[in-house]
Amino acid sequence: MASVPSLVSLCLLVLSHACSAQLEQVTSQHGWTRVRGEQRRGEGYSLDECQFSRLSAREPDRRLTSEAGVTDVWDENDDQFRCAGAAALRHTIEERGLLLPAYTNAPKLVYVDQGQGYHGAAIPGCAETFQSQEESQQQQDPRQGFRDQHQKIRKVREGDVIALPAGVADWFYNDAQTPLVLVQIMDTSNPANQLDNNFRGFQRGESQSQSRRGGSGGQEQRSGNIFQGFDEQFLAEAFNVDTDLARRMKNENDNRGVIVRVEDRLQFLTPEFSEEERSEYQRGRPANGVEETFCSARLKQNINDPSRADVYNPRAGRITSVNSHNLPILRSLRLSAQKGHLYQNAIMAPHWNMNAHSICYFTRGTGRVQIVDENGRSVFDGEVREGQILTAPHNFAVVKRAGGEGLEWVAFKTNDQAKISQLAGRVSSMRAFPEEVIANSFQVSREEARRLKFNRDEVTLFSPGSRSQYRA
Repeated sequence: MASVPSLVSLCLLVLSHACSAQLEQVTSQHGWTRVRGEQRRGEGYSLDECQFSRLSAREPDRRLTSEAGVTDVWDENDDQFRCAGAAALRHTIEERGLLLPAYTNAPKLVYVDQGQGYHGAAIPGCAETFQSQEESQQQQDPRQGFRDQHQKIRKVREGDVIALPAGVADWFYNDAQTPLVLVQIMDTSNPANQLDNNFRGFQRGESQSQSRRGGSGGQEQRSGNIFQGFDEQFLAEAFNVDTDLARRMKNENDNRGVIVRVEDRLQFLTPEFSEEERSEYQRGRPANGVEETFCSARLKQNINDPSRADVYNPRAGRITSVNSHNLPILRSLRLSAQKGHLYQNAIMAPHWNMNAHSICYFTRGTGRVQIVDENGRSVFDGEVREGQILTAPHNFAVVKRAGGEGLEWVAFKTNDQAKISQLAGRVSSMRAFPEEVIANSFQVSREEARRLKFNRDEVTLFSPGSRSQYRA
């Protein structure tokens, strides 16, 4: 029997009723699977449960208010998140705001949508390689004072994608006057998550939660400090401190939330850039491109730099990808990301994602998106705008067209080497088929088949034509 993906591809190309019937029979036997190399325990859902017959561009459902910022949360029980096995949230950190250290039960990708700041990650088992001058002297002379030592801290800026394995605690700090906006996608169905498919953030801090979709409109307390559950005597012994300090670690009356304001400026160790290193950083390239150990592995890559584009059409836009080829840590996370920028009225070629779900967060502009399922039915046909998330399920056909202001997005993909197959354009599946196959599939003449095959000579991004005027 033919495989499910191959049947999906054939249905999308030919739209055959017989093929659709055969596909329904196959999927009824296999149910919903994510096709990611191996299926995690408890991961599968049936197609009826997933309700992919109707998708929507979603805005956040809840807002968590903190002392120095807000956190917007999408409902992970929404079908498109639940079936894709993902959770999404967005932090907006004000000046001198510190997003408190936390770790999650799933790998995550963080996209810096706006602003700049600093990021720190505590990699288990790795040494504190940043030491103050006083600390270095103290090692030679114990009579010298002791200051600080910690693991590497990274400068982050707009366009950076930061990759974090499950269970790695990290934090962010905004040292600029403008807000630092972070969009996070957690892959809760990843094999690294040994719990259920619910997102869990283990952190320190509490915040007020308010629904943004009506509902009860009430507020609820969101707990977060993992130290609160421990006995203070145990904490005192574990940290070798007095019980008063251990009690303060629990912060039972701290209502600042998960983003707190630093009174002056956060003080930590950062190396001074040479002019050459500063230039390399501004171009988005690491000063030292060699990954020597896991502890020194690169965790971020910038995908906003036009010079790094993988696909570029001066009349249509550009696409830049980060995957396990250019950010090797993504191989263990099984995730990747793609930044898309369509110019006014330009089109991204109709295509399907061959081996991943694509969770799109729209960062700028407006546009129209259509998504079609295996039976040729439209499951989404509508306008998208900044701040919304829309999931394109694995193998569903997708087309995007920018509005009058253009359209930008970042797509988080559930495969470290995500691939697409185009339906139109120079590198499309249509180009790969003989004219006779196309003519017989669609019941058209060879001349019409030739036009279908060769009338678009652009790759992936198509410039607008007389038929490409966008209507909202």
